[in-house]
Parts: sequence; C-alpha cells; structure tokens
Amino acid sequence: MTTPHLTPPTPDEPTARPASAAPRTLAMRPAPQPFTELDARRLGPVRRYFAQHPRVMDWVVVGLFVVPGLFYALAMPEGAGSDLAVLAFSLAGGTALLWRRRRPVTVALAVAVLGSAAIGVTGDTAGYEVAAMFALYAVAAARSPRVAWPTLAAVVLPISTATFLWYHMSTTEDGEFVRTSAAPGEPTVDRVVSVLVTTILCLIAMAVGSNVRARRQHVADLVERANSLARDRDQQAQLAVAAERTRIAREMHDVVAHSITVMVALADGAKASGAKNPELAGHALDELTETGRAALADMRRVLGVLREPGAGTTSAPLAPTHEPTELEDIIERYRTAGLPVRLVRRGAQPALEPTVRQAAHRIVQEALTNVLRYAPLSPIVLVEVVRWDRTASREGDWLELRVVNRSGRRPGEGTGVDDRALPPSVAAHHPADVPVGTGRGIIGMRERAAVHGGSVTAGPVGDGWEVVARLRLDGEHR
Repeated sequence: MTTPHLTPPTPDEPTARPASAAPRTLAMRPAPQPFTELDARRLGPVRRYFAQHPRVMDWVVVGLFVVPGLFYALAMPEGAGSDLAVLAFSLAGGTALLWRRRRPVTVALAVAVLGSAAIGVTGDTAGYEVAAMFALYAVAAARSPRVAWPTLAAVVLPISTATFLWYHMSTTEDGEFVRTSAAPGEPTVDRVVSVLVTTILCLIAMAVGSNVRARRQHVADLVERANSLARDRDQQAQLAVAAERTRIAREMHDVVAHSITVMVALADGAKASGAKNPELAGHALDELTETGRAALADMRRVLGVLREPGAGTTSAPLAPTHEPTELEDIIERYRTAGLPVRLVRRGAQPALEPTVRQAAHRIVQEALTNVLRYAPLSPIVLVEVVRWDRTASREGDWLELRVVNRSGRRPGEGTGVDDRALPPSVAAHHPADVPVGTGRGIIGMRERAAVHGGSVTAGPVGDGWEVVARLRLDGEHR
C-alpha cells in the first residue's frame, strides 16, 4: 500500500481536499486519507475559502500590489515622473506575482529586476518593496532556508543599489512627494529610509514565510501520523475479522467433522443392526440423537456469534456458552460408533477452565474423528490425559493429551477376520468412500493449542498414528 507524500503547500493557504470528500473503497485503490491538513486547522469561513481556492488568494495579492500602483500613477504630481511608466511597471509586477505560487524563486528574481528598472526609469520604487515582500514570502514558505536566504540577498541588494543610485523622491513637510535632484549614490535621508523600509519588509516576509513553512511541515507530520494510525487501526480491524472468521470456520469444522461423522457412523450402524439386534440399534439411535442435539447447540452458538454486533472485531477465542461435555461421554460416543477407545488418566487431574477444557475436548474429538474416518478398523485406540506439574522447576504446569491408534485394515482385505464379527457401524462405514483429508483439522488443533500456549504434533508411529497436544495450565504464556 502506497502512502501519499505530503509536501509543504505553496504560499498563503494549502490546497487541501475538502473534509466532505467521500472516501473511496479500500479494495479499489489505496486507503483514503481520513484526515487532512485542512481538517487539522481551525479556520474560519473566509480562511477556509481561500485555503480551498488558492488561485483566488493569488489574485488578491496581485490586487494588493496593482491597485495602489494604479491610484499612485493617477495621483502623481506633475513633473514627478512618467505616470505611464509607473502604470506599466505595476502591471508587469502584478503579472509576475500571479506566478509566485508555481515559480517562487523565478518570480522573486523577476521582481528584483523589475523593481530596479522601475527605480531607474521613474526615480521611484513604484511599490516594488511590497512586491518584493510578497515574492520573498512565497520563497520562504515553499523553499528551504538554503534557497530562501540567497534569494533574499538577490532581491534586496539590486533594489537597494538602484535606490541609492536613482531614487529621486523626497517627502516635504506637508507630506507631499516631490522629485529631487540628488546626485547618484548620494546617501540622502529618503534613500536610506527607502532602503531600510525595503529591507525590513523583506526580512518580515522571510520570518513569516519560514514560520508558515515550519508550521505546515509540523501539521503535515501530524496528519501523516494520524492517517498512519487510522490505517493501522483499519488493518488491525481487518486482521481481527479474519481471525474471527478463522475461529468460526474452526468451530464449524468441529461441528461438521466431529458430530456429523459420528452421526453418519451411528446411523449406518443402526441401519445395519436394526433387524438382527434391535437393542443395539436403539442404543445407536439414542447416541445419534444426543450427538445431533449437541451439534445443534454448537451450531446455534456459532451462529449467535455471527449475529452479535462487533463480534468480528474481538480477538478472544469463542467461549463455550454451556458446560463442555465430559471427556468420558465423548469417548463413550466414539465407542458406540465402533471405535475401541480406551481412556487413561495419569497424574493429578486439575479442574480446567471452560476454554481450556473445551480446547482439550475438541482436540481429542478431532483426533478420534480422524481415526473413525481413515482407520475405523484400528484394533485399539488409546487416549492418554497426563498432568505435568513442573512449576517448581519453572517449566510450567502442562496438560498433555495423547491419542494413539494402531493401523486398521478395510473390510474384505484378507485380514482373517470375519467382517460379520465387526461392529455394524464400522462394517458399514467403508473408508474408501472418504476423501483424503486437507490437513485443516491438524491446523485447527494447533491453533487451539497455541491459544493456550501449547503445541500439537501429529505423525506416524510404528504401524499407527499419534497425536500429541500440550496445553499450558498456569497461564504464563499470556
């Protein structure tokens, strides 16, 4: 994602996107800027208008220079100089100032040349001390000090030199401007005052322009930081939504892969043994009903999370809304489905938190479901629950879950075992009809263990398969 580069705006007021501009869709182009420099500044209606219409401000500056020059040319006393020349230089200077936003240094040098020429032709500054002030402000506001200060010297020195050589205007006691006949280079009071006025105005313009430039850079940095925080917030929200979708998908996988697989096995078993052993078929149907109810409760819980507003922005795992089923009941359900499962507990068994308990049970369910799908003829499936309390040695308090099964053959592969002697639910469930797994179940188990600071390893062992999960119970991973 590219970030728009914020450069200091050109003089007077920055060109900024209106606050009411509609943001674009994130998927269509880079993330929009929710915060602009114009939004960061508290501007009144007039200043906001000029900020949004910088060319209008340019014309205002031109008017501030040209209009007084026109009146001055019309009000010049006879013999004071050429009024047409003053008018021509005023229009030329105004035209140059109109381009100061785009070419500030070039305009400043042009003003220096025009100002010096105006003094040489008319004997008066023709208001070019004001033009120099506007031009140098533009340079200081848009360029670095390395450029601004040499430009100041390039403007002030020619105008000051021309003033000392050709400035012939003086002020009488009545406040009138009259032409004098001072020799070129003679340091008269009027010449010194004119040079000081030009220099002071240019220095003030430099100070104001430099301050504006520094302020704009500071505001631009703040705006960029605010936009970066906004982008990070949006990205975190999107990551949270993606993580929540992953958790919901994992819960759905548990409902589908665990419960429905067992339900299919129980239904097949009940169908196969219905005529020969009605009691066994009835027991399978009872287990099928209980499994379906549990799956329906889990489905409602997941769908309830989807309906809750803001549920996609939380990073907490989906908490169980009911007390998890006892592990013995889960084992018994798989036994009814036809797996010869044996449960072994070792060590002191702690009272687990609901989320840890659910994660442990889901991992065992996933492992047993894989056995039921891919090795239904395993002669034995061992589920071990071991407590490793090594808090004294600072290794932590761990709960280890181990599910190991021996390899089982498919019915009719010449095992020497009569298929009719197998449990009906196993004999009816042919693993050749089951597609090869995608590995998402193991990924889900690892994600569940990682939430509790643990890990999951799965792989072949001997002639079977082993799944080992470790969950930390002391909460030191948080």
